[in-house]
Parts: sequence; structure tokens; C-alpha cells
Amino acid sequence: MFRMIASGLALSAILSSPVLAETFEVKMLNKGEEGTMVFEPSFVRIAPGDTVVFVPTDKSHNAESIKGMMPEGAEGFTGKMNKEVEATFDAEGVYGVMCKPHYAMGMVMTIAVGDVDAAPEDFFEGRVPKKAKERFEAQLGNL
Repeated sequence: MFRMIASGLALSAILSSPVLAETFEVKMLNKGEEGTMVFEPSFVRIAPGDTVVFVPTDKSHNAESIKGMMPEGAEGFTGKMNKEVEATFDAEGVYGVMCKPHYAMGMVMTIAVGDVDAAPEDFFEGRVPKKAKERFEAQLGNL
């Protein structure tokens, strides 16, 4: 009888727990499907609470959030060169991510968290290199 009650409680806990967050992998590459100096994929749509792991598949890359290109109140992140970095995205909205050494070469990606269908009007308000802006505009077409 005790086993039946314990099993029932365990099953109840599993069924009533919230949906588990997912983890997405993004590669940092010298060359990919979209050209040179890219994140692959360059656009992901995730749910709040999901995690993105940036993998330095090729050397000399990092991943970091871009100040001014993320929802208000969201926490930024900065990965170290040649190191895997994990970031969890809790706030809904659009996030811009760059590889700092290759930002001017357009090594950027967009992360859409939740049910967003457009980037905020001030997404390009700061200084954005021409190649990076072109790639962001292409990625924002996925929203």
C-alpha cells in the first residue's frame, strides 16, 4: 500500500510540475552557411526560461549581449574568448548578440524570446557597424 501511495505522489508531482526549459546550441564559426564570421544558427526563437549555449567551434570567438539591444530589465552576459558560454533568457523580447572581435565583420545573431513579432523601434539606436546591421535586418525578417 505504501508503494502505491508513494508512486501516486511521485506521478502527481511530475504531472503538475511546469514544463521544463529547453537548451539550444549555437556554434561560433569562421565560416558557415551564411558566410564568414557567423553564429549558426543566426536566429533562434525560444521560450522564457530557455538557455542558449554558445559553442566556440572555431577559435578566436566569444558571445555577448549588446547593450541597448535587449529588453528593459534583462540581464546581459559576456563570454570569454574561446570558451563556451551559457545564457538563460527570462525576459520576453528581442536580444542582439555579438562576437566582440568580429562585430564589425557582422558576427551577430538575434534571439527572440516569447511571443514577439517585431524588434523595438530603438533596436538600432546605438552604433551598429554596417555589416552587423545588414545581418540583423535579415535575421529580424524571421520574426
